[in-house]
Amino acid sequence: MASYRHLARIAVMQTLFSYEFRNGTVEPDLASNLKEFADKLTDSTFAEELLKGVLKHQKEVQKIISTEAPEWPFDRIALVDRVILEMGTYEILFSNDVPPVVAINEAIEIAKVFGDLNSSKFINGVLSSIMNKHKPDAKSVKGTKSKEKK
Repeated sequence: MASYRHLARIAVMQTLFSYEFRNGTVEPDLASNLKEFADKLTDSTFAEELLKGVLKHQKEVQKIISTEAPEWPFDRIALVDRVILEMGTYEILFSNDVPPVVAINEAIEIAKVFGDLNSSKFINGVLSSIMNKHKPDAKSVKGTKSKEKK
């Protein structure tokens, strides 16, 4: 069974995807994506904070992704992969309640469902590089209590 945070991440990914697809011309509509999970997702706080955080730090996050994936110009990365990378990078760098390893695992799982055959490997490589460079002490969740809730 998927955790409520996993479902929230999917809703945020879908929201960011549609927002980016429309080139930011329409306000992100998280509420309609959350309705899809209404029977399972009772608290939208995590999803709202994740969306706001990604949008607030988007330029910085995109710059870091570009630095860690120099062979792939940012605008040439598949849109779904970009959005997943933005969410994962934001969680690694700015989230205080999600261990970086958990953020990477979540991004990989979402990429397996929504990306193409190589998306999960690409996302794992980029996010692992970001974690190793920016959060080198976070390589293990051993001894770390995760606040990820079922």
